[in-house]
Amino acid sequence: MSTISTHVLDTALGRPAEGLVLSLARQDGDDWRQLTRQTTNADGRVGDLLPAGESLTQGTYRMLFETAAYLEATHGSRGFYPYVPIIFEVAADDEHYHVPLLLSPFGISTYRGS
Repeated sequence: MSTISTHVLDTALGRPAEGLVLSLARQDGDDWRQLTRQTTNADGRVGDLLPAGESLTQGTYRMLFETAAYLEATHGSRGFYPYVPIIFEVAADDEHYHVPLLLSPFGISTYRGS
């Protein structure tokens, strides 16, 4: 079964972003249907964002990282990006999709990982 995972690194601190809340949603017409809401572990990871019983299907997905609370707790300020949405397409439902986020209070970067 295919999965979607993420890994968040706090580049300002040089360590994983533990305790960052994020959600995964799938586009349904003009709306988004939230599939799950989870928190990164001590290694800054969520290994499988799909909830039990949910299958990965072709379509457009959105990870929404709630960065303001994390940055306030770890850096003492909300930073510039209170939320970071990453919208991506799943073209094949038999692959693993890894979507990392590199985060600092005033910069973000992402890419398709492996």
